[in-house]
Amino acid sequence: MFELFVAQLKWSWIQYKRYAHEIFGGVIALTVTFYGLFLSVGYIAGGTIRFGDRLDSVIVGYILWSLIIFIMNGVNATLQREAQVGTLEQLFISPFNVRKTLLLRAVSDLVFQFVVIGIVLIFIMAITGRWLAFSPVLILPLMTVVLGAYGLAFAIGSLTLIFKTAQQLAGILNFSLLFVLTIPTETWTGLQRYLGYLIPMTTGAGVMRDLMARQSGLDWIALGAAFLNGIVYFAIGMFLFRWSERETKRRGKLGGY
Repeated sequence: MFELFVAQLKWSWIQYKRYAHEIFGGVIALTVTFYGLFLSVGYIAGGTIRFGDRLDSVIVGYILWSLIIFIMNGVNATLQREAQVGTLEQLFISPFNVRKTLLLRAVSDLVFQFVVIGIVLIFIMAITGRWLAFSPVLILPLMTVVLGAYGLAFAIGSLTLIFKTAQQLAGILNFSLLFVLTIPTETWTGLQRYLGYLIPMTTGAGVMRDLMARQSGLDWIALGAAFLNGIVYFAIGMFLFRWSERETKRRGKLGGY
């Protein structure tokens, strides 16, 4: 398994190095998009708006959304590309389990995506003048968000495996997640707070906003709920992908497009 991860890591490095202009374009696009939203809100408010820590919270949500888009598009794009070039069947008959291969490829991509997202975050903080707080404990809520993102990625991948394309659905979900990750569910009370625990990745995002934007202490109860949320969605995604794998093979459509 370690050898497979190293191989996937080398593959990702070759891709990033060979198509460095795509990475540069992505950094510029994500930064400009956020700055455009920032200017639009200021214009609508007439220049009198005072963001306070709300802007910091929005920055955290936007950065998480950018990271999740990379994760979700990774699994979906890999399956769709393999299907289009006719090598999807080879992926399934390799000595390694296909779910393990896709997961390790996604994790290897994540290593380089962290660098890209980090650069975008630095640019956004420099433009807005809002510098977030960083702490080693951030890795814990970030893990919960990543788990949920991989769960959704494999859920969309299961549709791609069956229908060979799910671009429209993936696009709608990507933009929907922007609102999901910027909604401050951690401030909800009563029944709404419990409903917030059911939405994918929002609990972990809320813990990260508390740590980075509000400089609050780590809420272990919320972190536990975030881990439970991430694990459940990851398990659902893997279950759906395993079912779609069996169904695709049963229909004899693994090599078709």
